[in-house]
Amino acid sequence: MKTTTQQPVRILIVEDEPDIASVLADYLRHDGYAADIVGDGAQAMRVIATSPPDLVLLDVMLPGASGLDVLRSVRSAAAPRDTLPVIMITARVEEVDRLLGLELGADDYICKPFSPREVVARVKTVLRRTRPPVPPAGLLLDAEYGRASIDGVALALTRKEFDLLQTLAQHPGRIYSRAALLDLVYAADLDANERAIDSHIKNLRRKIAAVADKHDWIRSVYGVGFVLEPPPA
Repeated sequence: MKTTTQQPVRILIVEDEPDIASVLADYLRHDGYAADIVGDGAQAMRVIATSPPDLVLLDVMLPGASGLDVLRSVRSAAAPRDTLPVIMITARVEEVDRLLGLELGADDYICKPFSPREVVARVKTVLRRTRPPVPPAGLLLDAEYGRASIDGVALALTRKEFDLLQTLAQHPGRIYSRAALLDLVYAADLDANERAIDSHIKNLRRKIAAVADKHDWIRSVYGVGFVLEPPPA
C-alpha cells in the first residue's frame, strides 16, 4: 500500500551575508521547513520564476539586483508568483524604505539586527495569513466569491463575516484574540475596533445557528478571544 508524506514548506532565503543566511536556514530547518539560500537578486528572480517557493525571506541590499527589484519582479508576474509571501530583511531603518517595501507588496518587514527566533515566528505568522485555509469537515469556503456553507446549506454572509470565519477556520481549536483578529481581518480598516469583531461574531453565530442549530461552531473564551470548534465526528 502506498503512503504519501506531506512536503515541507519551502522557504527561499535571499541573503548575501553567508553567516546570516546559514543561521536563518538552520533555525528554519529545525522548525521543519525546507530552506534554500540564494546570494544575489538576479539569481533569486530566476529561482522564483522556475521553482516558486512557499515564502521568500528577502534582503534589500543585494548584488545583481536589489531586493526591491526582486519584489517588483515578483509582484508584476502572473499568479502564483504575484501572491507569493515575501518578508523583507534589511539594515535600512528609515521609514521611507520600510514604506516603499510595503507599498510594493511586502507581507512583512524585519530590520537587522534581529533574533532568528523572531524571523521564524514572523514566517509562521505570514504563512498563516497567506496560505489557503483547510476548513474542517462540513464547512466549505469559497474565498474567490466569499461563499460559505455548512453541510451543503449556504450561509448568507457579508464579506467581513466570511473573512472572519475563514480566519478562524484556518486553525480549528486555536484561540484567536481580538487583537489578532483585528490584525488578520481588519488590517486595512483603520476605523475597526474590537466592538466590530464582537458584532460580526454575534452575526456569524446567528447565521450558523439558522442552518446548524445542534452545535455552537464558534466559542467565546472569556477574556481571551474566540475559537472555531467543529462538531465531533
